[in-house]
Parts: sequence; structure tokens; C-alpha cells
Amino acid sequence: MADSINIPVYSDALVVLGTASVVVPVMRRLGVNPILAYLGAGAVLGPLGLGSFIDKLPILYWLTVVDAKNVSGIAQLGIVFLLFLIGLELSLSRLMTMRRMVFGLGFLQVGVTAVALAFVLSRLGQEAPAATILGACLALSSTAIGIELLSTQGRLHSGAGRASFAILLAQDIAVVPLLLLVAVLTVKGDVPFTANLVSALGQAALALGVILLLGRTLLRPLFRLVASVNSSELLLAVTLFVIVGTGVLAALAGVSMALGAFVAGLLLAETEYRKVIETIVEPFKALLLGIFFFTVGMTIDAREILREPALVLAGIAGLVILKSAILFGLARAFRLPAAAAIETAAVLAPAGEFAFVGIGAALAAGVVDARAAGTALTIASLSMVLMPALSALGRRAGQVLTPPAAPDPELEVMPSPSAGMTIVVGYGRVGKVVCQLLDEHRRPYLAIDVDAIGVGRDRRKGHAVYYGDASSSAFLMTCGLREATALVVTLSNAEAVEAVVETVRAIRPDIPIFSRARDSAHARHLYGLGVTDAVPETVEASLQLSETALVGIGVPMGYVLASIHGKRAELRQELQGVASRKAG
Repeated sequence: MADSINIPVYSDALVVLGTASVVVPVMRRLGVNPILAYLGAGAVLGPLGLGSFIDKLPILYWLTVVDAKNVSGIAQLGIVFLLFLIGLELSLSRLMTMRRMVFGLGFLQVGVTAVALAFVLSRLGQEAPAATILGACLALSSTAIGIELLSTQGRLHSGAGRASFAILLAQDIAVVPLLLLVAVLTVKGDVPFTANLVSALGQAALALGVILLLGRTLLRPLFRLVASVNSSELLLAVTLFVIVGTGVLAALAGVSMALGAFVAGLLLAETEYRKVIETIVEPFKALLLGIFFFTVGMTIDAREILREPALVLAGIAGLVILKSAILFGLARAFRLPAAAAIETAAVLAPAGEFAFVGIGAALAAGVVDARAAGTALTIASLSMVLMPALSALGRRAGQVLTPPAAPDPELEVMPSPSAGMTIVVGYGRVGKVVCQLLDEHRRPYLAIDVDAIGVGRDRRKGHAVYYGDASSSAFLMTCGLREATALVVTLSNAEAVEAVVETVRAIRPDIPIFSRARDSAHARHLYGLGVTDAVPETVEASLQLSETALVGIGVPMGYVLASIHGKRAELRQELQGVASRKAG
């Protein structure tokens, strides 16, 4: 039976899948970016890593990738899916909203950086076509790593996050003409450049025209037909058919599969099936893109780096310095604050995944020679490994160079407690509603929050909220906890709620405490800590939904309110009883 299957292909596939299921989750637990984990695993487990020692240790045959070609086909599908999703996420309204940053800052960054890198490479001895392709490829940054970093850090909506996203979006769009440029510069014997240009552009235009025509005519009816069957399996099948089918059609016309998939994504972005398709494709894209980065890591040859360390280090340093300088200058020209410009430049200074797509296509087409391509890919891959460190360094540099803002005088205002008031801890959406109702019923209150920006803004609007930490006994005493009638905790963070309750109970064992709870388990825990009443968010949501449904189907309002009130009391007694039994 073993003779009837290609054992090397399956063993190499098992290594990659094992990396995805074991190595990457472990690295994620350690705080390592999963894409960097794939890159590192590819470098270690690839033919240039431990795979080169198979002759001495045969057991490594089952633990390493023997031949990169065995997984390269699946890896290329990762790029096809990535381009499809990029096309799917693009919409005219979204581009128009960000047009200044995308078409201005983003396209300028791509153009200026590509020209600068091409000039440097030509001065280093590269022919004009090779220098052009290498410069354009290295001008792009990593969308996958950059977005993941900014999202993990909660920085996507910061000034640097918005600028980085706009530039990455422009770079994603620029991949399309880059792939066409590779086709135009493809060496075809003694064919004149003009004829080569016309032929390549003609083929690309014909392929894209056919895809657009078929897409406009058939895609929406096809998805409408499949959706009418109400089968998720069929919807998955037709989505995969469209992605791979448009890619194959483009490849048959002599252009990139990824380009065809990108156009298919653009067409489907205008349909009502966009969100469903995104949900279907996302797991495939994540896995296939991970395999792609694994194959990228396999191109890293530690021995080559050790043989020419100066060249590799100089290349990485030169790439990062040149790109960051251009990015910083352009960001400042577009009036980004210095801190945001520095962070943006640091995040986007390394190369990206599309360098491997473009340079690989150029190598296969004969535009770039093997040595130049290998060196460029090594520099690109190692620069990507540095991306998290550069991001942290850029953020720190921005903080150091930005003068500290003057303290908001509203935050220094001390609380002015009054007898019989209620203290409300947390002045977010829930806290504001509680305070509004207290005010409506003419009950005095004092609100506390640790959101400096929010407190300053709300105080300028005349709200009775003060900045401070409600888990501090000294601050609570300043707020008049001794004289307060009750305390309401509206915080969403479970640990913060518990810290406040424990502090208050140590000072005032008698004060009524009414607290927001995350769920029933959290409510039981709070009852154990001594709260008077806990309101689980999940329970209240279910009661409100039940009330709406009962009234909607015709049950009289009085009966509904009585039953909801009774159910709420029943659930409260149950939670309090469980908590008291555990305490006992």
C-alpha cells in the first residue's frame, strides 16, 4: 500500500500540519507572533535547516521537509486566498473615506521607496529590470504581521494604526500592477521590449476582461442559486470553485493566479454575500498563508548568512533605514504627529510577504538571477523577523520624543461628598445610565472613573464624576464612603469589580453594594464577597429578550412584567443560596 502513494509528499505535508497544530500554538502561548513562528519553523525544519542532516540522522526524514516543492503548491494557494480576501475587503466607499491617506500617502510611499531602492540596487550592479522588480518588491511591507501587531497592541485606531493601515492597503493594491510588471519584464529571447510589453499587457487585459465579464454575468446568479438551497457545504464549494477557477483562468492567460483571485474578490465585494464568503474563506486563508510563511522560512539558509554576514546585515540595515526615512518624511509631510510618524515608519520598515511572491515570479521568469533573488529573500525574511522589535522601538521612541501633555486640571479636582449620596464606581455607558436615573429621582450621587480622557471630557460637560482608583481605601474615604448611603459598581472588568468590593467591605461592612456581574458564576462569587445584590449581564439579557418576545406574541404586559419580576427574584435567590452554601 505504501508503494501506491507518494510518501515524501505526505511526510512533508505532515511536518507542515504538525507545525500548525503544535509549534504555532506553543509559540502563541509564549507571546510569539504566529507568522514569525511559521517563519522560524520553516527555517529550522526545512531542507536548509535540520533537513540537511538527514544523511547523518535518518530519523529527521519524518521530522523535516525533504523537498520544498512538495508543499510549494499548497503555499501558493495561501497567496491566492490572501489576494482574494484583499479584493473582497476593498470597496469604493471604503477607499473614498480613506482616499487621502491611501492614494496620497500610501501610493507615494510605494512609488518613492521603489524608485529609491531600484536606484541603490542599480548602483550595486543589478540590471535595470532586476533592480526595478527587486526595488518594487522590497518597498512593500507585511500586511499580515503589521495588522496583527497593531491589533494585538490595540493600536489599530491610533494615529499610527490608521496611517499604517492606509499604507498597507495601498501596498496591497500595488501588488496588482507589480505582478503585471513581472509579466512585462519577462525575458522572451530576442523579442523587443516594446513587443514584449504589448504582448504581456494584451494577455493580462484579455484575461481580466474575460474574468470581469463572466463575473458580472454569472457570479451573483450563481451565489443566489446556491444560497437558495441553504447548504453551507455547497456555499463553501462554490466559493472555492470561484477562487481557484478565476486563478486558473488568469494563469492560463499568462498572468498570476493571485491576480485573477483578486479580481474575483473585487466583484464579490459588491454583492450581498460578501460577509458570508469572508467567514467561509478565513480559516482556509489562515492555514494556507501559514504554510506559505513556512515555505518562506525554508529559504533562510543560516550557512549563507554565516558565509556573508556583513552583506546580509548591511542589506537589512540599509533596507530598514531607507524605508523608515522615506516613511517618516512622507508621514510628516501629510501632517502626522511626530510620534505617529515614527511608529508608522518603524512598523512598515521591514519587507513583506509579497516580496516572496514578486521575486519568486521574477526568478521563474528569468528577470532576476538566483543569487540576487536568494540574497534579497534572505534580507526580506530576516527583516520581517525584526518587525515586532522595531514596532516596540518605534513606539518607545515616539513616546520619548513627544513632550508630555499638560495635566488636565479637571482631573485634579477633589471629590465633594455630601451626606446620603450614592457612590457610582465606573462612568461608562452603564454608569452614565445609573447616574441619570439617580438624578431623575433627585438622589445625590458621586461618580468615580479611571479613564482620564473620559473624566476630563465629562467634567467639562458638568457631570459629577471624579478621577481616581476606587480600589484605593484612601481615595474612597476622600469620596465620603463613611457617609454614603449605597455603592453601585458598574465596571466591566471582573477583577476590578472584586478589588473594589473587597476594599469597600473592609471599611464599611454595613453599606449596601449593588454590582454589575459578568455572568452567573461571577455573580455567585460576588455574593460570596459580600455584595448586597449582583446583576449578571447574561441573565438580564435573557430576561429582557423574554419580555420582548412575550409581549410580541400577545401576552398582556401586566402578566409579562409579573412573570419577569418573579423569575428575576427566583434567579437571585438561587445565586445567593449557592453562594451562601459555598461560604458555609
